[in-house]
Amino acid sequence: MVYESPQPLAADLRSVDDRDEPSRTDTLTAQLCDLIGGPVGDHAVIGRVRFWTPMRVMMAFAVLFLAFSWFGKAGCIQQRPDADGTLGLDWNNGRQYIAMCYSDTVPLYGAEHLNEGAFPYKKEWVEFGGDGKPQVRYMEYPVLSGLYQYASMGIAKAWKMSALPGHSALEVVIYFNVVALGLSLAWLATIWATALVAGRRIWDAALMALSPLVLVHAFTNFDALATAFAAGGLLAWARRKPVLAGVLLGLGGAAKLYPLLLLGPILILCLRAERLDEDESVWGGIRPLRAAGGAIAAAAVTWLAVNAPIAALYPKGWWEFFRLNTERHADPDSIYNVITSFTGWTGFDGLLTPQQTPSILNTVSLLLFLGACAGIAWIGLSAARRPRLAQLVFLVVAAFLLTNKVWSPQYSLWLVPLAVLALPQRRILLAWMTIDALVWVPRMFYYLGTDHKGLPEQWFTGTVLLRDLAVLGLCALVIRQIYRPAEDPVRRDGIDDPGGGILDHAPDPQQPWLPAVLRPRYPAAVTYPMP
Repeated sequence: MVYESPQPLAADLRSVDDRDEPSRTDTLTAQLCDLIGGPVGDHAVIGRVRFWTPMRVMMAFAVLFLAFSWFGKAGCIQQRPDADGTLGLDWNNGRQYIAMCYSDTVPLYGAEHLNEGAFPYKKEWVEFGGDGKPQVRYMEYPVLSGLYQYASMGIAKAWKMSALPGHSALEVVIYFNVVALGLSLAWLATIWATALVAGRRIWDAALMALSPLVLVHAFTNFDALATAFAAGGLLAWARRKPVLAGVLLGLGGAAKLYPLLLLGPILILCLRAERLDEDESVWGGIRPLRAAGGAIAAAAVTWLAVNAPIAALYPKGWWEFFRLNTERHADPDSIYNVITSFTGWTGFDGLLTPQQTPSILNTVSLLLFLGACAGIAWIGLSAARRPRLAQLVFLVVAAFLLTNKVWSPQYSLWLVPLAVLALPQRRILLAWMTIDALVWVPRMFYYLGTDHKGLPEQWFTGTVLLRDLAVLGLCALVIRQIYRPAEDPVRRDGIDDPGGGILDHAPDPQQPWLPAVLRPRYPAAVTYPMP
């Protein structure tokens, strides 16, 4: 029997058979897909849609969620006349807390004296601390974040002076919208790079576009700039371009320091993969340690190139970020403040005045982080199978946040792209993101104050503790999958490490030149290396 097609056959009859199909492999997605027709069919042709590709679908969802995030902050850029008729922001009666629309970008426009058109790091002003003593202040952000604020201010002032739509709005309102547009583009770039790193599991990045944390914190501060550089650095490493990866991570470190932490796991995994008895041809022209060294050197040179001019011209202004973080006390979101809140503990340093440096807390926080990094390095070197890069990166950044004395709420955005790569379990990640996002509610009402019908501190610190436990749970699951790679969804069907770059499918031998305590522990029933 001969069948005739009612339409001409497509020129390309191939299907992307190796792409992960969440509607068939993930129970949460399968249930949600019932709303739009159910899971993809057994004989569906995958990967030939001309317009609504997975990337474009994710970008559309991301734009929608970013719009919702903007509306969530819009309550704090509402305008009203004062008693004398002067137009100003409507922040009366704690509106920024009751409406939960607070964003650092709005008050910083005046607090950092950007409204004066001053160049960051050059402009200085005097503030009086809680003890009444004067303190000379400068821009408190790393260089790229400060320059981004300065550029946004310039656009806002130019818009205000023009005849463009919206020019009659308050300058700070225009500034917020300019900042939000740039941060939106940065988050879209983060999703794009992460989706490409995910490889056949491209849909894992969809949870970034639909994350509750994006709804709450996309525009709380400037952290999306750093996530874009960090994700770009991981993509460059996955594409076997270590120098470009270092450049991007160096730029990220000039916006927020955390992207530089990604270099540690790269070094550890390359140290494990290095084989002294092989030439460079085995690795396609570059040895693992040389690739890691190139990335680290490029990151250092890039960071110095960005910071050196500001440090040379305005050394006090450049140093303000480091001075402030050294003298800063335990943040309300830190585990140290949680302990204080429930026990009345006065901290490692006892009672301090606002301008006294918590030296012991700084030391303890640093030692705890270094200890966690040492443990993560041991896991990376000694696990029977080499961990994926995203797994170690997630553990390092999570350890930094858990042990640090500061965990500003928007810092949780750092973990989102790393989590979807390290632990692509949608139900688990969605539960953590929801808990983390909901910390914002008691935080705002705690800041409102109990005298204004706000919440007691323990309501806030209790949710912080739940968030910390959730992140610890994610770390435990990642470590479990490192030691049980058969349970890792990414490594099914012969996949090794899509983000590993030159380490993907590389030999993973025992290293006789490493100390015995650092050598991989192979199960007796398993023969390595594995693909």
